[in-house]
Amino acid sequence: MTDAPTPATPASAPASALPRPVRMITCSTAPNPRRVDIFLAEKGVDVPRTEIELATRAHYAPEHLARFGTHHLPALELTDGETLTETLAICRYFEALHPEPNLMGRDGFEAAKIEQWVRRTEMLVAMPLFYVFRHTHPAMATLEAQVPALAEAHRPRLADGLDLLNRRLTASAYIAGDRFTIADIVAYTTLDFAKVAKVRPDDSHTGTLRWMAELAARPSCARPKRG
Repeated sequence: MTDAPTPATPASAPASALPRPVRMITCSTAPNPRRVDIFLAEKGVDVPRTEIELATRAHYAPEHLARFGTHHLPALELTDGETLTETLAICRYFEALHPEPNLMGRDGFEAAKIEQWVRRTEMLVAMPLFYVFRHTHPAMATLEAQVPALAEAHRPRLADGLDLLNRRLTASAYIAGDRFTIADIVAYTTLDFAKVAKVRPDDSHTGTLRWMAELAARPSCARPKRG
């Protein structure tokens, strides 16, 4: 008796067969939408945008939640009626549509290393930072039941995360290796937003400060203009 043949893995659809972006609902001054904006700027891709102000809570409107299933921004509409949310998912899709310049890994190992550093940045820096911001910043008082003790509990974790990034950027030109990738976008938007929470790398974080200055000079990383 012979083994049954293993089913063939279906080939990935070519980029030309994928649905195209129609519109992105976003708030360009917020850190998560900025990730996607920088990613698209690096690729030279423009997408029609509908800007909303977070304070209006338009992304919590019933019609928005029914359309996208979540209040998270940005939210992308596609020509086939499908939608995408979550920044990395949206970036992954644009990487499939526009493979160059590659920002998410040229091979399996590099992709895994990039994802490793994205995850570390999110868990060890972004998450404690957002706790500090959401539970201390006056602008969040109308959106959050603020618990200052939560912010204080996360400050030591945030400090540890900043130390980790500095050690990495002292040893490496970029977050995931020797070139700019989405790992740098995630880390840069996080640390740039940290200024709003009055959190900054200190003078001893020479690796991080060197890297931030280099990224600030990239046209894609220019701060969005308000109004």
